[in-house]
Amino acid sequence: MSANHTIGAMNKLADALDKAGFGASDVTKLTQYEKLSSIRQLLDGNAEIVQLNHIIDGDADPFIPDGWNVVEHCKIGQMQWDAEKISLYLSEKQLNDGVVVGNELRKELEKKQRLNANVLDYLLANPHLIPEAWKGKWIFFWGTIYRGSGGDLCVRCLRWDGGGWRWRSGWLDDNFSVDDPAALLAS
Repeated sequence: MSANHTIGAMNKLADALDKAGFGASDVTKLTQYEKLSSIRQLLDGNAEIVQLNHIIDGDADPFIPDGWNVVEHCKIGQMQWDAEKISLYLSEKQLNDGVVVGNELRKELEKKQRLNANVLDYLLANPHLIPEAWKGKWIFFWGTIYRGSGGDLCVRCLRWDGGGWRWRSGWLDDNFSVDDPAALLAS
């Protein structure tokens, strides 16, 4: 340990990080941050933090996996990502260990503000934006319905697989459980 970094100073830093809500994974990211010296510029008053606006083009044509085609794509305009404005919807049939067939759930969701596959793909490209609470769930983006290469209708979803976020899909003839919420714009 450098003479410039006494145990007392390091303890103060740890206390300040705890108070600011930093977790162990945040501290690890900070130690791996390639531009750590830029934080010194901030502390010296020679730089400032600018909040990035993540704008998703919900009107663009969605990504289409090989051999698939788009059956329905609900355009949602230009959307600024804000996880606080997203709700994870479950049908009453999905509660209490119940299930609902995807085709029924699709009808139930028709009048709701469903997020489309463009949002899913933006989140895959920017996984730091995905809420930690989504891990352990299959988050479905019902605003885009596909026909898979076998002819069945399907909807894509986000899924944490332990090594990172990936997209998967669910067939509309399959059952959707409590672990399969629909991503909606909160009202």
